[in-house]
Amino acid sequence: MNAQFERLYAASRSSPLPSLVERRDRLDRLKALIVEERARFVEAISNDFGGRARSETELLEMVPALTSLSHARKHVARWMQDERRHVSMTFRPSRAWIRYEPLGVIGVISPWNYPLLLALSPMIDALAAGNRVMLKPSELTPTFSNLLAQCMATRFADDEVAVTIGDVDIARSFSSLPFDHLVFTGSTEIGRHVMRAAAENLTPLTLELGGKSPAIIDDGYPLDKAASSISFGKFINAGQTCIAPDYVMVPEQQASEFGQKVLSAAQASYPCIEDNSDYTNIISDRHRSRLRQAISEAHELGSIVLTHPDATNSNGKLPPTVIINPHPDSLLLKEEIFGPILPVLGYKRLEDAVSFTKKLGRPLALYSFSNSKRFHETLMERVISGGATLNGTLLHIGQDDLPFGGVGSSGTGSYHGVHGFRRFSHARAVHHVGKINTFEMMGPPWRNLAAVTTKVLLR
Repeated sequence: MNAQFERLYAASRSSPLPSLVERRDRLDRLKALIVEERARFVEAISNDFGGRARSETELLEMVPALTSLSHARKHVARWMQDERRHVSMTFRPSRAWIRYEPLGVIGVISPWNYPLLLALSPMIDALAAGNRVMLKPSELTPTFSNLLAQCMATRFADDEVAVTIGDVDIARSFSSLPFDHLVFTGSTEIGRHVMRAAAENLTPLTLELGGKSPAIIDDGYPLDKAASSISFGKFINAGQTCIAPDYVMVPEQQASEFGQKVLSAAQASYPCIEDNSDYTNIISDRHRSRLRQAISEAHELGSIVLTHPDATNSNGKLPPTVIINPHPDSLLLKEEIFGPILPVLGYKRLEDAVSFTKKLGRPLALYSFSNSKRFHETLMERVISGGATLNGTLLHIGQDDLPFGGVGSSGTGSYHGVHGFRRFSHARAVHHVGKINTFEMMGPPWRNLAAVTTKVLLR
């Protein structure tokens, strides 16, 4: 691992400014890797999950990665251009501009839930910005991680891109390397450890964490429509999505009805569970045990629990489950769920919903359902989140021209498209003095010109 880093670091210092041609070539090679290894990647990810829907890997991981690659390749020439800046009267005649330069070596620690997309998405932006990249994929997806490392090694030189394979101890050491920037996607708890390790080297961070992302429904919005969107966003990848709706708030008289509608929507999408190749497994026994414990606790605390009729889960699949008005002290309302369990809570006034949401910290995503522009604006003003989709779920993450990132406990920094290019670039300020340097002409010694200029500027 250390040798990998040293090669990348040395190359980033000896050839710090890759040309447009070199950057596009690296993006093209990454695109070819995805296209040519598509079938193997799908099989490897499914193997790691013990059953993962093919369409989820293709549509939710490969397609976004390919569109991001196309977007970056198309626009990177413009992104690389110097940006002119205004020069105040005091310093004229002169010119000023910003020059975007690569930071050097970007470290990426990617998670298991979308192992391809969340490994390659920051890499795309980093390569477009002219950096070298070192990736540590999740140890929970060993088949895919090893395959990705092999494929990268055949298409990239070891001083362009490197993949480090290993367990938690390797990840801990990885985060301690003196990267020029480090990207971590995962839980808030692990994010704190990564931040502490990076601080030893003053390594700047982009943290994409999680939190409890709410969906809030306005009185009068069609429940069937909201239930369909929320069911889609919640139950794809069996709820193992960082921006999945974590809980829903509806007018209190509609809570039970809405819960039934969500479950009906889930049944329409997944008529059966155990033998359904469209429904994804929970990644590990530990994660599955935590989710089952949360459901058992909801039963014990007297909450209404609605479960998919095909509730057998002997092969690791956990059926879509809806909990109506869970107890305030339950695990479901304290921790990010990250599974196919959806709490539905009733609210009396919008202010009550806003107050409840604020107690849980700033979420990674916010979902507002309403036919009223004022309702949307009120939520956007009162509930700060990393991103938001109005009258839908998840879709803000798929927009290449929008930044993706968290705020507060849900993360820091963002990337995607031009925002990622700038995140992984140094914006160097450049000032070119003209033929006459009027500022230096004022002194010292400070005499009449300085006094007159100061009098004018301090008016």
